[in-house]
Amino acid sequence: MSSFVNFKLHNNNFLLTAARTVFWQEERILILSDLHLGKTGHFRKSGIAVPQTIFKEDMQRLVSQLQYYKPLRVIIVGDLFHSTDNKEHELFLKWRKDMPGISIQLVKGNHDILEADWYRQAGIEVHGTSLMIGNFVFAHDIETYEQREGSYCFCGHIHPGIKIKGAGRQSLQLACFYFGKKFAILPAFGKFTGTHAVSTTKGDAVFALVENKVMQVQ
Repeated sequence: MSSFVNFKLHNNNFLLTAARTVFWQEERILILSDLHLGKTGHFRKSGIAVPQTIFKEDMQRLVSQLQYYKPLRVIIVGDLFHSTDNKEHELFLKWRKDMPGISIQLVKGNHDILEADWYRQAGIEVHGTSLMIGNFVFAHDIETYEQREGSYCFCGHIHPGIKIKGAGRQSLQLACFYFGKKFAILPAFGKFTGTHAVSTTKGDAVFALVENKVMQVQ
């Protein structure tokens, strides 16, 4: 197991990291999905005691990825934010002002419901349903995306997980990267999210996230 794994796709190299990101080496682009920033604040506003440290840990992990890989731009394939504006959105704006030189592009997900002015204020370029770079497409939900001939799609939305069986009847479902023949599903970057078991077939590649390591399980 390693803190990252190099995965070659259509003659391009993608580093799959234990921090739940993908770094596209040829283009120097950091790719991630489903941060759901503001989700903990949304729960607290509803009277559910969720610690704000979860938001801070996610942001620290993002900053560490930016500092290490030094990407030319960041692509988020949906659900950067979780709901309407709250205190954690204000903290994100403060962070953004401290790091204004980073290009952030967001392909809108079903939770990205903030006003257009807010994204402009945050210096985020928003794409409605998809973004295409070469033969690679970035979209939020593969179920609602119309596949383009000859393209390969990176998506998120379902927070993929893979079930690992142990001794006896014990099993554990872990967040994972899933790579099929025509599309990949990225793990949710935000730790305050669940996972949905993905169905796999022969020829698929699956990489589970085990503590701070990436492990290929299929």
